[in-house]
Amino acid sequence: MASFSSIRPVRTMGLLPMRAPVLLIIFNRADTTSRVVEALAQVKPPRLFVFGDGPRADRPDDKAKCTAARAVIKRLVTWDCELVEYYSEANLGCRRGPATAISWVFEQVDRAIILEDDCLPHPTFFPFCDALLEMYVDDTRVMHIAGQNLQGGTRRTSDSYFFSDYCISWGWATWKRAWQHHDLEVGKWPALRETSWLEGILEHPDMIAFYRKVFDQAHSRSANLNTWDYQWGFACWSQKGLSILPTVTLVSNIGFGHPDATHTTSAPSPAATTNAEEMVFPLRHPPCVRRNQEADRNIVMKALLPSLPKRRGHIDKVLAPVRSFLNDRPSLTDPTLLRQKVSRSVRTIFRRHTPS
Repeated sequence: MASFSSIRPVRTMGLLPMRAPVLLIIFNRADTTSRVVEALAQVKPPRLFVFGDGPRADRPDDKAKCTAARAVIKRLVTWDCELVEYYSEANLGCRRGPATAISWVFEQVDRAIILEDDCLPHPTFFPFCDALLEMYVDDTRVMHIAGQNLQGGTRRTSDSYFFSDYCISWGWATWKRAWQHHDLEVGKWPALRETSWLEGILEHPDMIAFYRKVFDQAHSRSANLNTWDYQWGFACWSQKGLSILPTVTLVSNIGFGHPDATHTTSAPSPAATTNAEEMVFPLRHPPCVRRNQEADRNIVMKALLPSLPKRRGHIDKVLAPVRSFLNDRPSLTDPTLLRQKVSRSVRTIFRRHTPS
């Protein structure tokens, strides 16, 4: 196993020497893969791991697309680095594929920055992760460093980052010491299911019901759950581990609506597709390792709850008559017409109540 100290530091953005290895997980999207590799070329990580899942048996066009995505690596990775590639012949899917890739990397290094082929990072994402991977390397209270914050542009603190209960995995970093707790079958769930453990983490009943169902599916290996990241959230929660979220968005998801997307097939999520911004250095560190409850509440109310299938159905049902009402009354949606209408109403009220 290669030790972290053997990784040659390089200069990143003229800011900090970058030493953390990068894992890039690709599949069959050569276009998005190209954009992510071009972003990597700006910072030139000294050690790059690439994992490519294999083509699906029921998709005849997958083989050519996977080959094209892998060719991007050979064409665009031209900087001086140690390139380690692992291309699966069989299709492992969105559940086993990324989990296999991350475990493979942690057989060789003790920390890593992880990107998928639709996660477009700002160059300062890398020194941000690199610095915090070193700062919290032995602090078991911290298990995850994210490139997204799901705050909708609102800055919750003057610090460079805050601590959260939520592990956002659109561009992230972690350590081998944390990943060792990841378990696709969430083996600890049956013992926790009949306790109030989940209620102690999630306050909203819809969130509790959703995650209870997700963890049930993960434990039973249900085909309805084709993902790895809910299990990672479970691992962090089971260890009382916190996530670091930046106060500015450092990674944008460019995969929403892509014809070859697996999960992000819907219209773009405003939270996920916010343009990546620059992180200012030197970093301003929070005074203590403590969850930012206000920020987490905003994540739940503005990002997570509206994305739940059950909630989306209810929201559409409630909004349908409202949309119909507004469509029939354009003066309520046009700001100029609305101001004119309000002004007329105010004048009428004053006339009625002003003594003659």
